[in-house]
Amino acid sequence: MSGLYSIILAGGQGSRLWPLSREMSPKQMFKINNEFSLFQQTFLKLAGIVDDKNIITTTNVKYVSDVKEQLNVLKEKFSRKRPYQVLSEPISRNTAPAIALGTKYISDKYSQFSQPVIIAAPSDQIIYNREDFVNIIEKGVKLAQNGYIVSFVTETKEINENFGYVKLRKVPKIYEIEPSALKVTEFTEKPSTKKQLEKLKGKFYINSGIYMFTPQTLFSELKKYSPEIYKIIINKKIEDSIPSVSLSTYQNMPDISIDYAIMEKTNKLAAIILDTKWKDIGSWDTIYELLNKDKSGNVTEGNVIKSECTNSMIYSTSKLIAAMGLNDTFVVETQDAVLVCERNNLNGIQKIYKKLNNKNTKTKEIHKTVYRPWGYYTVLEDGDGFLTKCITVNPESKLSLQLHHHRSEHWVVLEGEATIIKGEETYKLNPGESINIDIEEIHSLQNLSKEQLKIIEIQQGEILDENDIERLEDIYGRV
Repeated sequence: MSGLYSIILAGGQGSRLWPLSREMSPKQMFKINNEFSLFQQTFLKLAGIVDDKNIITTTNVKYVSDVKEQLNVLKEKFSRKRPYQVLSEPISRNTAPAIALGTKYISDKYSQFSQPVIIAAPSDQIIYNREDFVNIIEKGVKLAQNGYIVSFVTETKEINENFGYVKLRKVPKIYEIEPSALKVTEFTEKPSTKKQLEKLKGKFYINSGIYMFTPQTLFSELKKYSPEIYKIIINKKIEDSIPSVSLSTYQNMPDISIDYAIMEKTNKLAAIILDTKWKDIGSWDTIYELLNKDKSGNVTEGNVIKSECTNSMIYSTSKLIAAMGLNDTFVVETQDAVLVCERNNLNGIQKIYKKLNNKNTKTKEIHKTVYRPWGYYTVLEDGDGFLTKCITVNPESKLSLQLHHHRSEHWVVLEGEATIIKGEETYKLNPGESINIDIEEIHSLQNLSKEQLKIIEIQQGEILDENDIERLEDIYGRV
């Protein structure tokens, strides 16, 4: 549809899906029962409504490379030559600043449309019938053009503290614009008290987190209900060359969701019922519901042996899990962490996640094994000022041309033949041979052969993380 745009919100950390979801590997980047990740599924879903070039992704600076890599796959699917636009949030500040950032970019760039209509959607949901979704979303366009913020909601029989809930009624003014639409008369975001939960036992609907609006309406409501965000963003120009705002600007944004910032307060909120199967992938319980179960109600993934277990989920990524006599229990194993939890206590995972901040551990941040488009690496050992990896590069693949500002590297070839660019020189290394890469030295590791390449990488420096990569050239579109 002409003048229709979308913002995909892809900056969340997914703490309730720890230990699979990590700070540097969030849930939206994972494939769950599908050939595409949750983020890619969201893009494809929206591309049924919006021209794919009009889909903008906002994400944390930590995830920009992964997002671009996944968008590069979709670019080929749509035969698109130019990369899709990604807006970088320099620091995590929740959905209200992220939506404001994306809306300002669209408003500035596409000003030829006096009233562009924007769909803002989370990247961690599954909607099963895309055709139904398209038809439902299109019903909201006229409402948005008439100054309403449209929330897409779904019926529920259960109330819990992980969602927002709305109460609806029919009003003539909205009915005349769209007969299936209703007025939101109450909005309760993530009810936490017994009184709030009791109140919601009437006819309430879950807010899906998908909204539709025009920039004019959103900025008007921000000015009224969240002036801190409005004052910061309204005069900022976001250029394609630097698709972000400065850290000094963005860190002054309040850390607040769009629901608390606007939706609980505005009187311009209308709703359309999302009358199709919908899932928010927010917890292990949701994944349990999605996956196939045996006759005893168990879900098993990976290397698992079980006996006399019922209604349990046993999820292994590497080690053998032998489970006996479990009932309503979830076990999730990764290389460096194991979660064991009663099913009725899954909300407590966020408390565990917060406690990890107080421990000297990276299990909150990153997996031991991390997959990249060129292959993967596994962290073998890390300590004060050093980190050791085993890097595996696929045949005829190469890492980006890059440099590091805070660390040096020492590479030892274990298997295969390494082609290494170091400064202006090119080197060929065989098993047992090694090379040093200095701080801020331009370099690239390549495997030009048809066999797998393995090297040991030893990093030394004050900062040893994936943020210390400045890419200069990259065949996977992550520059």
